[in-house]
Amino acid sequence: MAADVEAIANEALAAIDNGRQIASFSVRHSDFSLDDAYNVTAAMRATRLARGERVLGRKIGFTNRTIWAEYGVYAPMWGYLYDTTVRNLVDLGGAFPLAGLAEPRIEPEIVFGLARAPAQGMDDAALIGCVEWVAHGFELVQSIFPNWKFSPADTVAANGLHGALLIGPRHPVGARAEEWRRTLTAFDIDLKCNGAPMDRGRAGNVMEGPLSTLRYVMDLLANDRANPPLAPGEILTTGTLTKALPVKPGETWSTELMGVALEGISVRFF
Repeated sequence: MAADVEAIANEALAAIDNGRQIASFSVRHSDFSLDDAYNVTAAMRATRLARGERVLGRKIGFTNRTIWAEYGVYAPMWGYLYDTTVRNLVDLGGAFPLAGLAEPRIEPEIVFGLARAPAQGMDDAALIGCVEWVAHGFELVQSIFPNWKFSPADTVAANGLHGALLIGPRHPVGARAEEWRRTLTAFDIDLKCNGAPMDRGRAGNVMEGPLSTLRYVMDLLANDRANPPLAPGEILTTGTLTKALPVKPGETWSTELMGVALEGISVRFF
């Protein structure tokens, strides 16, 4: 399998670049494993760095247990965030293009900016001490595999299904660390399309709360020889708080959060 890693990375990246879909790797390679897939992640990262992109952080996916059965993926995974895929909502004028994304879906998430790298075994109090800022954002995920059918290894090889990350206002943690630690485990969120309610989520949908996802990515990276550990300054998006719902041009999606000091956000797709 190792001899195919570079070819798979190139094929997956070409599909991502061109917004097209391909047959899943797990169907074509019966022995394609998660270890192989994270080697693909590393090879794709090297190619993207060589062409001038910068890694900004990681997306942590499939942390919402309520959607595991829908996709047949039963554990968290991760992919890279790049300067070509991350935007601040304030810079977008309220609108974002969907062109180039394959079967895009929207995920309202909590986003962290790291002040320092967390370590395995940290409790929530120690983890929040590693976080410089907290924000609410939309991740747009995509499937380069038709009809959202894939194995866990396929999702990793497709860079965690990451399409784009749109980040709302950033709030420093600072002296409010204990408030953030507490409220990030017990808030609710409403997701709307064109003003109509689409789904209600809550912090507890995402493992033991969004902050807890840092522990899961640390555990994954501890056994990963191909990819570097988390570093200060990285951005982390922690997984969808609601169902991941399909989006199309002409729609405006918005959120309202209750129980945490984060603003709702809105974006119109074209």
